[in-house]
Amino acid sequence: MELHEGKFGVRETFGPAVYSKILGLFDEVLPGTALYVTSSALILFGALASLTDLRGRATWSATALAAVLVLSPTLLLYQGIVWKDVLFGNLTVAAFVLLAHAELARGDPARRWATLVAAGVALAVAMSVRQNGLILVLAAAAAVGWQERSKGWAAGLAWGGVSLVAVVALAQTLNVLAQPVRAGPDKAFESGLRIVQHYDIVGILAHAPEARLAVVARTRPEAARVIETEGRRVYSSERIDSFDQSPQLAPALWKTSKEDMRAQWLELVSNHSGAYFAHRWEAFVWVLINPQLERCVPIHVGVDGPASHLVALGIPAGQSRANVAIANYATWWYVTPFYSHLALAAAALIVAGFLVFRREGADMVIAALMLGALAFAGSFFLISIACDYRYLYALDLAAVAGLLYLALDPPVVRFARGP
Repeated sequence: MELHEGKFGVRETFGPAVYSKILGLFDEVLPGTALYVTSSALILFGALASLTDLRGRATWSATALAAVLVLSPTLLLYQGIVWKDVLFGNLTVAAFVLLAHAELARGDPARRWATLVAAGVALAVAMSVRQNGLILVLAAAAAVGWQERSKGWAAGLAWGGVSLVAVVALAQTLNVLAQPVRAGPDKAFESGLRIVQHYDIVGILAHAPEARLAVVARTRPEAARVIETEGRRVYSSERIDSFDQSPQLAPALWKTSKEDMRAQWLELVSNHSGAYFAHRWEAFVWVLINPQLERCVPIHVGVDGPASHLVALGIPAGQSRANVAIANYATWWYVTPFYSHLALAAAALIVAGFLVFRREGADMVIAALMLGALAFAGSFFLISIACDYRYLYALDLAAVAGLLYLALDPPVVRFARGP
């Protein structure tokens, strides 16, 4: 659907307009998504390949790790899926690797500035593709400030602050430029926020039987009754899609004014905070741990979408025999750490600890990537509406990049052989 938006200059989804625009631009050069997928993957693999330049040495353990990584679904299969989460992860890793290269290019001002600008552009596009990507922009700004600490903490804070403002301003500019002329103001953020409010309201009702929609009942008592009864009946901490089981629930939610819905959300969160945190914790466990991985879309193969859109795009729907074989290959990895956000989060934390302790060259930039990715994953405690595996793919990529960087020149090896 986002390819359809980008190709024909329309707005039909709540997805980021920048992502649709990117798909449309690549489609103009070569119809379909092949060129886009190839270019997106090159961003990631180019960044990973350049890690060797950051340490100036490599170990056989890094070679062995790289061999496993390129066979894992994380790199081998996910890069072929046309999801904004994949592009977001690729751009994020590339941006921090560029910042790491900038740290080592202090003797070449022209190269350093070019690298910093490239990193800023990558972060701006990433933030435009996923709004809670702002967390990683903050981590990058902190890394830039750390790089300038030798000039004094005031200078470091100034560099970090200017970097943050510049990236956010560029991201906002890209969002405006990506809007189709006929689409009017972009309401993606407003719609996304409201969807989270809907999920939270129903989740609180499900966890607090005594809770009532007093605010909504003042103006739409029938809608309040429907939301209370139907919401409790169909609620699932696994995903918001369970709302579709009730034909009455969506109209009751969406036909309530945004002002009443916001006030109702605030009232419930304030007066039933225990139920709110119970709902949010259960939803977060689903997206972080994926208790039933197969239910959380761990892989996607083939082509799907509205029939009219597929015809307009000239793309046939369905799955080939090769698609099925690819999906089967992914299942072989389901029980490994490569399909565990929790395991990769632990790896990112360990990598960050080693790098903060060593603090050589670009270590602190890569550590900032680890900590930023962990904070990004943590933000889903507040906004998660489904357990889809792709939501934390950026965390997986960050952990993979950190492990590979650390394996190139492990601190324990350095300490054993001396400086």
